[in-house]
Amino acid sequence: MSCSWGTELWDQFDNLEKHTQWGIEFVERYTKFVKERSEIELSYAKQIRNLSKKYQPKKSSREEEEYKYSSSRAFLMTLNELNDYAGQHEVIAENLNTQIISELTRYIQELKAERKSHFHDGRRAQQHMENSWKQLESSKRRFERDCKEADRAQHYYEKMDADINVTKADVEKARQQAQLRHQVATESKNEYLACLKKFNKDQNEHYYTLIPIIFQRIQEMEERRIERVGDSMRSYAEVDRKVLPIISKCLDGMNKAAESIDPKMDTKQVVETYKSGFEPPGDVDFEDYSLSMRRAVSESSFLNSRGESRRRSKGKLWPFIKRNKLMSLLASPRQPPPPPPTSPSPSALPNGPQSPQQQKEPFSQRINDFMSSKHKSLRSLRRGVSEICFSKYLTCIFSSHVFSNGKLSLKLGSGSEDYSHLPPEQRRKKLQAKLNDINKDLQKEMDQRDALTKMKDVYLKNPHMGDPSSVDPRLEEISQNIEKLQMEAQKFESWLAEVEGKLLEKTDPQRRQSAHFDSQGNTPVSNSCAQNRESSPDGSYTEDHSAENQFKSRSTEFDDEFDDEDPLPTIGTCKALYPFEGQNEGTISMAEGEMLYVIEEDKGDGWTRVRRNEDEEGYVPTSYIKLYFDTNAKGAMTYI
Repeated sequence: MSCSWGTELWDQFDNLEKHTQWGIEFVERYTKFVKERSEIELSYAKQIRNLSKKYQPKKSSREEEEYKYSSSRAFLMTLNELNDYAGQHEVIAENLNTQIISELTRYIQELKAERKSHFHDGRRAQQHMENSWKQLESSKRRFERDCKEADRAQHYYEKMDADINVTKADVEKARQQAQLRHQVATESKNEYLACLKKFNKDQNEHYYTLIPIIFQRIQEMEERRIERVGDSMRSYAEVDRKVLPIISKCLDGMNKAAESIDPKMDTKQVVETYKSGFEPPGDVDFEDYSLSMRRAVSESSFLNSRGESRRRSKGKLWPFIKRNKLMSLLASPRQPPPPPPTSPSPSALPNGPQSPQQQKEPFSQRINDFMSSKHKSLRSLRRGVSEICFSKYLTCIFSSHVFSNGKLSLKLGSGSEDYSHLPPEQRRKKLQAKLNDINKDLQKEMDQRDALTKMKDVYLKNPHMGDPSSVDPRLEEISQNIEKLQMEAQKFESWLAEVEGKLLEKTDPQRRQSAHFDSQGNTPVSNSCAQNRESSPDGSYTEDHSAENQFKSRSTEFDDEFDDEDPLPTIGTCKALYPFEGQNEGTISMAEGEMLYVIEEDKGDGWTRVRRNEDEEGYVPTSYIKLYFDTNAKGAMTYI
């Protein structure tokens, strides 16, 4: 169905003007709507990006450790997909600006100019018609006036001609005046007819030619405007449609991330993260304290019950020692074993051991010294457990009990280089990770060395390209770095082999069976080293029986926890220059000229740790012995 504004609305010029103005305002309103939608998309994309960034893992934080679990990795994938999702909303905003807002803004300016031109032509045509009408009305009024004047002149002439008293000259004059008026009226009539003919022609041209053409142009302009609005609305929908595939991929990525969550793997990762490698505790044996009520407490009975308790306590779960018990041990005064008894020969030596004076220290400092000064803090043990095992012991105690409530924060140091302060399984992982890092650095250095070697060969073949000797300093530096890294790798490989060997031994069923057999007390354990001690756990002499009872409980507890540790490797031998009684706790007696194994050298306090056989070891004054260190096989020889 087609219609023409020129024929149908020939008399609605003002209404058409109002309607076209409303059409322009509608386009402006729609443009404003799209602009606000674009701003909303930008704001939404910005908020989504900020949200994704907020929950991204921070570098060097605990959150990075959490992303080894599949649920945390899935969350990270969701955040990345959400970031891409926000990017698509930015694309929507950009396309709305370029494809709709800017185009409509330019089109509105063109539409206003075109509308102004069309209605200017219409007003000019209307003005021409008004002027033609005014001219017609003017000629019509003049013709009417001339006709009336000619009629009056004719009546006057007839009146004068009928009057006998009027002279002939007056009659002739009236006749001539009447003829003149008739002639003027005739001319006015002809002019009126010409104006009328011209007006009709202009009017016909106005309503059937000019106005239809102008209105047709306005109609076409309005149709183009409406069509442009429709195209903009289609583009508006198409902008969203274009990003739907990518948004769908983002949502598919989120679904894929959710499907990648594996509860079994996460629970297995918890085992890998926190597994200590220690054996579960055995059954706790009944200790009949009523026996002590029927006999007197003596040194022999104390030592015998201590030996029995040691053999029965192999199955105890030492990580669950009471907090108060550990605190009382750590808070006790730390003193090395007393110096050897006065003797003419050794006492005169300038390097004879001196007992340091006791001093009060803060609790945190005592813990740090308890970890670092192993030769002092371990001397209160019966057999003197290695610092590695004791570090494991203290770490497990503190992590399980002392620091479980998160309120006590004591600085225990950064840990040893071989990660011996960690449980076996965690130590193996740390050593493996460290070894992998060293191998990566080693490979980088080797790649650099190969590249520099090739560069040097090129310089040798083409001297004009560079000086070959300029590469030598860098090659030497890289070679030194490679040598250092190789030494580091060997060191960590040996530690890794050691801890893996221990883990394999612990998983061996026969090993566990023999350990269970020993825990039943079937294997006799020599206690000759402890039979000559009559001192408190800090090494000082005392006659107070309450201190002796306190010593019994503390030393028994520590001995029980470390009774299953492997013996320390020997680092050499020594010969006793003087006899030593070894009456203090932690010391061992020796006869003059006796050969002993050295398992720990003097740490600066005047004491050396030695071993006689499997169960007899302790400290002797360094000035009483002559040392023979085996430098070639240091740490390789172990007493069996």
